Amino acid sequence: MERSYEKYFRQNRLPHLWCPGCGNGIAMKAIVQAIEKKGLSQDNTVIVSGIGCSSRASGYMDFDTLHTAHGRAIPFATGIKLANPDLNVVVITGDGDCTAIGGNHFIHGCRRNVDLTVVLFNNEIYGMTGGQASPMTPLGKKATTAPYGSVDRTFDACKLAEAAGATYVARSTAFHVNHLVDMIAGGLDNKGFSFIEACVQCPTAYGRKNKMGSPANMLKWMRDNAVMKAAWDKLPDDKKTGEKFPIGVFYSAAATDYDTAYDAVIERAGGAAK
Repeated sequence: MERSYEKYFRQNRLPHLWCPGCGNGIAMKAIVQAIEKKGLSQDNTVIVSGIGCSSRASGYMDFDTLHTAHGRAIPFATGIKLANPDLNVVVITGDGDCTAIGGNHFIHGCRRNVDLTVVLFNNEIYGMTGGQASPMTPLGKKATTAPYGSVDRTFDACKLAEAAGATYVARSTAFHVNHLVDMIAGGLDNKGFSFIEACVQCPTAYGRKNKMGSPANMLKWMRDNAVMKAAWDKLPDDKKTGEKFPIGVFYSAAATDYDTAYDAVIERAGGAAK
């Protein structure tokens, strides 16, 4: 029996090429479940992705999709949104794609408050291109470019998004599936730049290097270390240490989105021309 969410996938492109146990499929399914939950039309929804493990998702999704250049998903998506503001535009990106080569586009997409829903699949590594450390690889964790442990301090992409001007910022994990769907659905509701970090397991490039065990064990690690924001806020600072991290909605506010502001410019320009 076909499940309702299956209509959102290109069945002739499946099965996918992700490694066994990869969390990207969970995050991709969460996106379509959020789209279904909000009742968005497939014909009026566009999926844009960059380059990387995460960004292969757009090829499996039965929408108008765009698989773009490395780090450039957000500017491509901005162009789509400006050309047709009525479209629902979802960006799928990874921790390297978004915060390394695409970091400047990420910051300015937030600053402009472009009406996009950006879902970052954070597997804490460059999984597809050789297992190099990314800007979101935790301190001390190993990668092919950090065989003795990374010494680079880690980006908190959620804090970065909020500071740069995003109007909806949230985080969840591949273990907390229903919660992840809700976080993405909240982003779809927001009229402005929505950023959702989806923590996903990479058993091949990250898990093996850091001796994290099976994919199931990596999911259990998320279960044991993720703390709902309401509980996190009540913890004393000395308990917010180690590998514990908060999940939930970190920021939500109303502000003029970019295409609305741009329409106002067009109106002013038209009036001036007259």
